[in-house]
Amino acid sequence: MIPRAWRFGLSERVAADGSILIPLDPQAVAALIPRLQAEGIESVAVCFLFSFLRPEHERLVRERLEIGDWPISNLHAKRPISISLSSEILPEYREYERVSTTVVNAYVAPLMDRYLARLEKELSPRPLRIMQSNGGCITAATARAHAARTALSGPAGGVVGAFEMARQSLISNSPISNSQELRELEIITFDMGGTSTDVCLCPGYVPLTAESEIGGAPLRLPIIDIHTVGAGGGSLARVDAGGALTVGPESAGADPGPACYGRGGRLVTVTDANLVLNRLDPAHFLGGKMTLDRAAAEDAFAELGRHLPSATGHAQRPSAISHQPALAWGVLQVANATMERAIRKISVERGYDPRDFTLVAFGGAGPLHACELAERLAAQYAPRVLVPRAPGVLSALGMLLADLVKDYSLTVMRPAQAVTEADLRELFAPLEARARAEMAADYNSRSGAEREGVAAPRLEYSLDARYVGQSFEINVPLREGQWGLVVRDFHARHAQRYGHSHPDQPVEFVNLRLRAVGPTPKPVFEELPAGGEDASSAQVGAQDVWFETPRGLAPQAARLYQREKLLAGNVITGPAVIFQFDATTLIPPGWQGQVNKLGHLLLTGV
Repeated sequence: MIPRAWRFGLSERVAADGSILIPLDPQAVAALIPRLQAEGIESVAVCFLFSFLRPEHERLVRERLEIGDWPISNLHAKRPISISLSSEILPEYREYERVSTTVVNAYVAPLMDRYLARLEKELSPRPLRIMQSNGGCITAATARAHAARTALSGPAGGVVGAFEMARQSLISNSPISNSQELRELEIITFDMGGTSTDVCLCPGYVPLTAESEIGGAPLRLPIIDIHTVGAGGGSLARVDAGGALTVGPESAGADPGPACYGRGGRLVTVTDANLVLNRLDPAHFLGGKMTLDRAAAEDAFAELGRHLPSATGHAQRPSAISHQPALAWGVLQVANATMERAIRKISVERGYDPRDFTLVAFGGAGPLHACELAERLAAQYAPRVLVPRAPGVLSALGMLLADLVKDYSLTVMRPAQAVTEADLRELFAPLEARARAEMAADYNSRSGAEREGVAAPRLEYSLDARYVGQSFEINVPLREGQWGLVVRDFHARHAQRYGHSHPDQPVEFVNLRLRAVGPTPKPVFEELPAGGEDASSAQVGAQDVWFETPRGLAPQAARLYQREKLLAGNVITGPAVIFQFDATTLIPPGWQGQVNKLGHLLLTGV
């Protein structure tokens, strides 16, 4: 992201023990200013070796650079240069990852600063909060300085929303959860949109990770542990060089979009496959505000069929085009297989059994695929799916639900056996003081003062630990009153993640992590009127929908329902299709769903 000509070295050195070997010369920093100005530099990342131990040199660079008269124009007004210090963005060891994260922040900070400044001005005096990738929100002023914390914030909002919808539906007496296999708040979120699918395993809490990448660049900031694959409603189907049917990761995008959108698209997408199988209805898409073009979808499938090899190994002639529903079914199976692998990657490969979890389906396409995907994961178990009341906009709802959150970290590199609980509390003390001060402080922006005023934030403590000699760490929460058990907890987490542990081996504490949480006002959810089990008042018709049967692919009569007309307690037995403005839900044969009092749909299969 930074050309070699724009990378500048300064003579300074801090040793691994924090001692200063070579002091920084302030005049050397001042000498760089004319060169930076001549190049029109707008943002600077400052990254020194071991700056997480002694940040003074990086702060001195900032002080000297801020003295310069920077002719950076934005909206016809001069703005100061943007400066990102690695000792503030990521005060942790591993120089490459720390530099990469700081550079990512410096790269996006000016753009975010300008955009948020305009937005704050338009919204003033109302406060503006920005979603982070860690599932919490921050003030606009903080987001301008720590712009990298907003990467992947959209998918993070979806996980926060899904977790809350699951808490509302599963932790109380669910109308259909009479099985003891249903574990409270053990969910897998399944967010299928137009171009990709995001999945996240939540074993009773929203998981975080500090190991992620953006465009191949390491980003070592706390983010919700989401895995993404290129499978969505707009994913393109094609025949590869070996004659096999593939789906994605290429997408039709919003323009022209799937062939059935009637905007010039000529290639088959997952959405076209759902339409050919009657899982989408041309007259009920987007709440009836958009009519799908079935003929265009069928033409796209006819063209795809011509490229499929025949029994002789040659491409088929137009007169020998494959049966379109069968080809559409194949497209869905390939897409579902990609999404199934993604879920197994975050569950089976990490020591979790996906059959113990409820699949929470959202996004515009998630509820269309969720039940059949859950069947593939469940094997002999009864699969479970939760479809929230507004699945297509759940990420936006999650942002409204997010608390104020600030994450702090510090590298300590201490042998576990030499650290007492008192030592840990002393090491955490500076992070605690900073967290309390910042959460309670006034956040001044260009549009006025923004008061958070979190006088007593909830503090969540954890640390990164590893066996001595390992290269990577496992994050271990410090449970209140049980900090002395952290090493035992590390062994247990290591065994759960990798299938083995070594209690006789020495453990090393690498990074301390502190999460400060300030609650925010939450939206109030309206309860639906009670309507009993009979859902006939919400039925809007019936049509044949294609499903796999013991005798092969065949159409089956399915009832059609309007989601907005469903009442609390309504029971829907598959096959059925439920339409609403922001999504379509498919209930296959052998499945049954019931609407709870908040309008969420709980589905179980045989």
